[in-house]
Parts: sequence; C-alpha cells; structure tokens
Amino acid sequence: MQLTFDDFKCLADQAALAATEAGALITRYRYRDVEVREKSETAGDGLASQVVTEVDVRSEELILRHLAPTIERYDLAVLTEEREDDHQRLKKDYFWCIDPLDGTLPFTRDTPGYSVSIALVRQDGRAVLGTVFDPVTRKLYRAVAGGGVQIDGVNFQPTIRAEGRLRFFCDCTFPSHPDRETLIHEVEAVAAYEGFSGVDVIAGAGAVFNACQVLEDGPACYFKKPKSKNGGGSLWDFAATACLFEEAGLYVRDFEGRPLDLNRTESTFMNHRGVCYASTPGLAAALRGGKGIKL
Repeated sequence: MQLTFDDFKCLADQAALAATEAGALITRYRYRDVEVREKSETAGDGLASQVVTEVDVRSEELILRHLAPTIERYDLAVLTEEREDDHQRLKKDYFWCIDPLDGTLPFTRDTPGYSVSIALVRQDGRAVLGTVFDPVTRKLYRAVAGGGVQIDGVNFQPTIRAEGRLRFFCDCTFPSHPDRETLIHEVEAVAAYEGFSGVDVIAGAGAVFNACQVLEDGPACYFKKPKSKNGGGSLWDFAATACLFEEAGLYVRDFEGRPLDLNRTESTFMNHRGVCYASTPGLAAALRGGKGIKL
C-alpha cells in the first residue's frame, strides 16, 4: 500500500499521541522501585542494551494499543525493542519501529536522558515519520518526510552556536568505555582540524536523546563506529531521529557516508556500518576520516 502525505500526517498524530501517553506512564514510575532484569545474550554486548524494566514492557504495550488501528488499516508491520522480530518488516511496504523507553539505564538512575521513540520506516529502509517524546521536559519532536520538523508544535530550523566549542554527546556507558580516552583524543583532533576551540564531552543519555541534543545544540556530534560484535545500537535507536535529521537538513549517515540501513535483513543491530550524527557535512567527513584524520 502506497501512503500519501496526508496518511503520514495522520499516522504522525497517532504516533505523537502514543509517545506522549507512554511518556506519562513512564513518569508515573519515576519514583517507584522497578524490577530491572537482564535480556538474553542476543541483546548486544553493551550494558545499556542488556537491561530492561517492567516500564519498558508496559510502555510498549500502551504504544501498541494506540497504534493497533493503524496497523490494521494500513497493513503495517511492527518492529519493537521488547518483542522478537517476526521479519514482517521485510515483506510489508512500511513498518512501525518502536523504542518504548530508550535510555533505560538513565531512567533506572533517575537522571535525564531517556525518551520514547516511534518511527514509520519504508521497506527500503528510509524513515518517513519520526516522533520522540522526552518525559522529563515533556518536549515532543515530530517530523514527516517532506513536512519539516516541529518541536512542541512549532516549526524548527537548526542553528549553530557562534562560540567555537564542539559538543561530543556520548552514551551513558561512555565513562567506562575501554577506548574512552582514545575516542576523546580523536574528537579533539577533529575539533582542532575544523577550527573549534575545544571539545565538551557530554555523557549520560540514551541514543535517541543524544541525537536530539545534536539536533538542537550544534556544533555537535554523536556517533558509533563500526565493530564486529553485535551492538552499536539497533534500528529502533536511530529510526525516528534519522527522520528528524533528514527533515532538518542535518547530517545523519553511516561511517561509509551512506544513508542508515534501517531495514537491514541480517540483523536489527547497527554495528555493521556504524552511525554518525553531525551538525555539518564537513564535521561528519572529518569524523569519518574523510579529511585525512584517522578515526
């Protein structure tokens, strides 16, 4: 089924409602003791990908209830973090790509940096709709292919800060990353090459929240380099923000400079080609090593 722009807007309304309702549910659990458990060995090699709470599951159930009528009406597949991939996303024209609580670790630590993320992805791997809700600030990000970006209902156009420090956003597990110092030195080299006066390293959030920070607070970057082990985030970590970045005219690609492969057949992990979010193409090229800087 080929969907129209009006269809996308209608689906975006449903996604926004689902995300905000899920955010309200998450907030109700903020000051309660919640059960935290480990996922299966297939969840990836990072701590952030290996934990799940009852809140993740209940948020997912709520979102799916809201989206159920759209799934039937538009014949959509579903890929969501807390359920097994049934691979229908490879057969249907579009699929919902859902992260019911991105940044579970920040949530369990009662620190900002978690969010709800819902995207609609075309079979060819392009995100055509992206919605992100921050339960702490209650900020709603929304984009539809061809319709630009809105934050809290207001059209958004990114701007770059005049002061010359580069912000390097990192996941909540970055302080214990075995290559932490090497990565910081590499980004410092990129910053110097690009003419920035220094680097501010900001860690503590989930992938979705980090990308939204880059969107709003440039010059900035957030990336995950390719690696052989499963991990590097999953499709649901990047689908919604990929749409936000495309519609804002900012850079989001893999480390080969290609569009993110958001419907890859072999796996839901993104470690095969990595991801790179950046305020400008020049910054992204330097981060990818495209200007003689080895990353």
